[in-house]
Amino acid sequence: MTSFSILLFSSQQIVLVVADDMNSSQAKLECYEASQKAFETMHVNLGKNGLGWGVESEQFTKNPDDALKYEGDKKAPAGIFRLSNIFGYAQKSNYNVPYLYTAKNLICIDDTHSNFYNQIIMAHGDEKSFEYMKRDDAQYKLGIVVDYNKKALKDRGSCIFMHIERAPNSTTVGCTSMSEKNIQKIANWLDKRKNPILIQIPKKSAKEVLKLYPQLKNSELLK
Repeated sequence: MTSFSILLFSSQQIVLVVADDMNSSQAKLECYEASQKAFETMHVNLGKNGLGWGVESEQFTKNPDDALKYEGDKKAPAGIFRLSNIFGYAQKSNYNVPYLYTAKNLICIDDTHSNFYNQIIMAHGDEKSFEYMKRDDAQYKLGIVVDYNKKALKDRGSCIFMHIERAPNSTTVGCTSMSEKNIQKIANWLDKRKNPILIQIPKKSAKEVLKLYPQLKNSELLK
């Protein structure tokens, strides 16, 4: 718990996503720096099947009927996660977070049996299951890597991002999507030095979040 405590108390930038319940495929998003809200509240899309508690959610109380996040379940992970990288189709960037250019052979491995499970790598040519980071559409034109399941626990989910929505109100297979305008705002705002994190929860966990992060006391999403 020591490393997690350091993560908690050193996070100056928080992206907060709150859904009505575990089955919700739509949610609201707020960004905070310390106790100050950075932007207007945004609308985001979650997994087609709602939320599943992720690996990094040990500090939250779960109901017996709450789903856990697994590979291929079309659920977005609930919990607290670092935001480590920005990625996109542009070759250069001036973001304050490390940037990954999505070259055509850059892939993310979702094969639970692979030694590279849940890693973004350059394709070797023998991968069995993966997704290209350079897509034929605009969904990955700009995105943010969510450090979900960093220990790569088998079958607990992989390749989780915040990215551009396919269409307004269009659900995902496990990521968090939004308009290009809004993800551009967040990407420009993020600063690695401020240890940005994503808190993604159902509304029932609001009180637990407020105990962990009292600086969010003014959030309308947690009331």
